[in-house]
Amino acid sequence: HVILENPLHILLIAIPLTIQTFFIFFVAYIAARLLKLPHNVAAPAGMIGASNFFELAVAVAIALFGTTSPVALATIVGVLVEVPVMLILVKIANNTKAWFES
Repeated sequence: HVILENPLHILLIAIPLTIQTFFIFFVAYIAARLLKLPHNVAAPAGMIGASNFFELAVAVAIALFGTTSPVALATIVGVLVEVPVMLILVKIANNTKAWFES
């Protein structure tokens, strides 16, 4: 019920998190391209760089602050945002593989 009762907070967490994840991915991915690294190194580098490891954050937040805390809400929203964003980034990386072969 905490998620449903705080739609504005969800947006205030989700929007910057999405922007940050895309930004960090592209910084690492483009840097790898400029360094002439192969795609099989560049794509994972971008993904790992963009990952926020929310799984651990959720466990710690709930253990320390409880399930109804704002901290737990932020980490849960993080997971709910990060998974689809990372899937989009995988698709982008797969679709730009040829960019690394040229």
